[in-house]
Amino acid sequence: MSRLRWLTTGESHGPRLVAVVEGIPAGLALLAEHVDEHLARRQRGYGRGGRMKIETDRVELIGGVRNGETLGSPIAMTIVNRDHQSWLDRMGAGPLPVTPEPLTRPRPGHADLAGGLKYDRHDLRDILERASARETAARTAVGAVSRRLLAEIGVRVFAHVVSIGPVDAARLDLPADELEARARASDLACVDPEAEAKMKDAIKEAAHAGDTLGGVFEVIATGVPPGLGAHVQWDRKLDGRLAQALMSIQAIKGVEIGDGWLAARSRGSRVHDAIHYDAGGRRFTRPTNRAGGLEGGITNGESVVCRAAMKPIATLKRALPSVDVGSKESFDAAHERSDICAVAAASIVGEAMVAITLADAVLEKFGGDSVRELRRNVAGYREQIEAF
Repeated sequence: MSRLRWLTTGESHGPRLVAVVEGIPAGLALLAEHVDEHLARRQRGYGRGGRMKIETDRVELIGGVRNGETLGSPIAMTIVNRDHQSWLDRMGAGPLPVTPEPLTRPRPGHADLAGGLKYDRHDLRDILERASARETAARTAVGAVSRRLLAEIGVRVFAHVVSIGPVDAARLDLPADELEARARASDLACVDPEAEAKMKDAIKEAAHAGDTLGGVFEVIATGVPPGLGAHVQWDRKLDGRLAQALMSIQAIKGVEIGDGWLAARSRGSRVHDAIHYDAGGRRFTRPTNRAGGLEGGITNGESVVCRAAMKPIATLKRALPSVDVGSKESFDAAHERSDICAVAAASIVGEAMVAITLADAVLEKFGGDSVRELRRNVAGYREQIEAF
């Protein structure tokens, strides 16, 4: 059973986004600035669209926090959509003074048509407003709270972009701290400067052609203790939970843990991680981490490594053919303001989803109604592991 429960609500051009998180122990230091840092990171990135010049996301903590500490009760957060002021005639909750013209031309690759059919909505704005990746700002806020919890037991989560379109970054054998620092300093969250320059050129070419680009990002969690997740039931396997969390991000079409697809093309002798024992550190180690820190759905003490593949943004200036849901006539799809490439931004959302999933697994294993109790439980478990 999940110990961390959370929901987001709100539409892309509605008044605000809202997130509610339940299960965070009492006594966790939490300020709005801890969340705003990551909201700002989500808005940056070469290839982003015009809305990033309008919105400057800031969170307001409206429940579950007092005097800079969590209370153990549900945490409620809101993020104002500044662009809502330009949409008052189309996005009000009450009856609108004039019925807005319905959006009836679905965009290929979006939820427009599938959602319209499912919910019987002929104005497809009723679908696309919630399906929009704007919702990920609320997820990022929940992820920021989860990061604070993970930091209490020494777990850190960061991401970097490994490819955009046809351009691949080099696999650099660098310490995690340096990888994170390079990713933070890059416009594209890329640790390879030479590849970053080529990625920017590819994005420019796509923009000039009225097209878009996708790519792949990698999320790494360091300091993860062994024993999170379980092998005993399908829905408790942590690798499956991580895959679902990452796949739920808008435009993500593939997820791998560790070497993933590369492992499928290799022999077992080149895939599995040998086991060693460090007597001084009193811990089991592995010289490689091709499993991505998970075996049998359980963390093994190595860094957790996940990759997610993002398809190109589906809103194109060079619109694709579509069909009007009212007249059934062929038209070019409707165009909404959009990005050319949002892989760097998606990597921040990927961090959030991994942090949320790991925080849930930590609470599942160690429990604790207060942070002090959680830390005490983790310390006892680590003593048990050392004595194994």
